[in-house]
Amino acid sequence: MSKIAVFGAGSWGTAFSMVLADGGNDVTIWGRREEVCQTINERRENTDYLPGLELPPSISATHDPEKALAGADVVVLATPSQSLRENLAEWAPYIPNDAVMVSLMKGVELGTLKRMSEVIAEVTDAGPERIAVVSGPNLAKEIARREPAASVVACADEEVAKRLQALCHSPSFRPYTSVDVLGCELGGAYKNVVGLAVGMAVGLGFGDNTTASVITRGLAETARLAMALGANPLTLMGLAGLGDLVATCSSPLSRNRTFGEKLGRGLTTEEIYASTRQVAEGAKSCSSLLALAEQTGVDAPIAEHVDAVVAGRLTATDMMQAFIQRDTKAETD
Repeated sequence: MSKIAVFGAGSWGTAFSMVLADGGNDVTIWGRREEVCQTINERRENTDYLPGLELPPSISATHDPEKALAGADVVVLATPSQSLRENLAEWAPYIPNDAVMVSLMKGVELGTLKRMSEVIAEVTDAGPERIAVVSGPNLAKEIARREPAASVVACADEEVAKRLQALCHSPSFRPYTSVDVLGCELGGAYKNVVGLAVGMAVGLGFGDNTTASVITRGLAETARLAMALGANPLTLMGLAGLGDLVATCSSPLSRNRTFGEKLGRGLTTEEIYASTRQVAEGAKSCSSLLALAEQTGVDAPIAEHVDAVVAGRLTATDMMQAFIQRDTKAETD
């Protein structure tokens, strides 16, 4: 049995804690709000994010980061991507020197344009053999309900990836391994932006032809950037690329698609933020992904137009019209 600390008591952090507990591990969740931790410990349920689902007895929760990290073999990070650096700087002194850190986050940091694994490396001075990511079609409520699901565990050190694979392999969760951390992270971050675009199409009342077109061109845009930065193109065809993209773009459980639908119906970004405590990572990361594409010299029309809608410079209707009116080109471009 491994001792695992999960930082983040939201829906995905809690759902992945359940996966780890089902895999036979002792899991401690760190929560930002003490009342959430107390409810988890006393009622065996995260009523704020996954109501009605009983948590395994091997899961406990605490608001004390030092207590959560004491003796941890693995540290799972499931906070919003844009707050990772600040939070991790506070937690880093308590992380055991041999602990492997696993990112569940799917974003690119504003300003620095760093992927989450790069932020972890900068803040903790950990080598690539101690940093991993989990990515794939990760709709938290379905995984917490123990519906069959698969994901990718990626680490530059294949043996570490295999070790983590064993820790999160449960009766309903099948992990695959990869050494392509870059490809997995970019696939996970970019699919959120494409999910926003698909949501806007749905909010505008468009059907499957429109959404299929956006999904397909979104995959092409993701692959262009990932390959330009050195990712394995096969990663984008797998669970961390196409699989994650399909789930995010097609499911009403997706925060990003739901956020996009509201934009399509005419709500502003500020109005949507005010109505929910859930974070749609694509709304935060679209500008950083666009900047990363521009820095790399990659054409990124979906990121460009989604960023404009999120910032209030375009309406969703304007965005869809702009897509159709762009210069035509070969499909492989």
